[in-house]
Amino acid sequence: MPASAGPILGQEERPSAEPPRLWVERLALTDFRNYPTLSLELRPGSIVLVGANGSGKTNILEAVSLLAPGQGLRQAPFSDLARAPGTGSWSVFARVNTALGPVDIGTGLAPDASRSPERTGRIVRIEGEQRSGSGALADYVEMVWVTPATDGLFLGAASERRRFLDRLIACFDQGHRTRTGQFERAMAGRNRLLADGVSENARLAGLELVMAETGVAIAAARAEAVAALAGIIAQRRARDPGSPFPWSDLALAGTIDADLAHLPAVDVEDAYMKLLRETRERDRAAGRTLDGPHRSDLVVTHGPKAMPARLCSTGEQKALLLGLVLAHAELVKERQEGMAPALLLDEVTAHLDVARRQALFAELLRLECQAWLTGTDQEAFSALVGEAQFWRLDGGSATAL
Repeated sequence: MPASAGPILGQEERPSAEPPRLWVERLALTDFRNYPTLSLELRPGSIVLVGANGSGKTNILEAVSLLAPGQGLRQAPFSDLARAPGTGSWSVFARVNTALGPVDIGTGLAPDASRSPERTGRIVRIEGEQRSGSGALADYVEMVWVTPATDGLFLGAASERRRFLDRLIACFDQGHRTRTGQFERAMAGRNRLLADGVSENARLAGLELVMAETGVAIAAARAEAVAALAGIIAQRRARDPGSPFPWSDLALAGTIDADLAHLPAVDVEDAYMKLLRETRERDRAAGRTLDGPHRSDLVVTHGPKAMPARLCSTGEQKALLLGLVLAHAELVKERQEGMAPALLLDEVTAHLDVARRQALFAELLRLECQAWLTGTDQEAFSALVGEAQFWRLDGGSATAL
């Protein structure tokens, strides 16, 4: 183990009953992206995928991300995941060790499903039993990812930061995704009625009631998550004040978020319903709803510099982002009785100097998570030799190193 790996408990120091670990034991792909077939036998520790650009490193991470609820780390249409040329079908199978024990998870798209409007969703099977949607995967797999697209989190639109935060919340609050979907459907219905010139209070008020109830619940979950993350960040700061992943200040910016800071939730619901009622004509003219949790922003500040994250250097932004992800992984581990989430870190060493790379690898070892890391330069991961499983990708195949 490299000297920089940090304070990891020795075997003699571990409690007799160790917490379960979440890790993929076997991964098999069929007609997925550039892979006709691929089968990987894996160990509990981290996985390093190396290869040239275009060799399919991110494709494997995308396949792993589909073992969790949602649309995967690229948010690509499922029909785009099929290898071309082909039938339009693809499949991902994994044997996953979970808090509930080893579980077989399969997901994919049936042949030519992209041509049938009724069959555009992916199939999900758990222990051979088909489930109605990917939401059932939340009972087994918790996952967080960082991709090159995430690197621009602090410079992009507020919607990207909301999506980032909501994805983190969903790891330990399975109802959050449901509430978000309910709010978005109700808001879409209200927007349609306004666009159609509907002004009957009864029709609009019903949707606005759903928006108020779910919208305030969404804002409350975000506030609770930000407070919990702030607590973990404070612990990390006390444990390692000189960490190359600087501590950050987090805040939520939005009307509902501000109201929740000093008013009971029921009063905030009433105030939001009143606002929606009073702004119908304004929203009709705008063609969209201009107030609500869909307009909130996650404001991140570089703590040591007291500088908005958007004004920091590229390297500082990457360090802040990784600090947030590591804090979140610790929070999930704390709430899941010691089981850390899986981490997918695509091209993670980009913009990281040697010290930050070493510190990141030490953090991953301390978390005892299965982290999937990709890069073009095997040497950049040399500190993980003996700790991680290395695979070289080339031409749709993988070779263990």
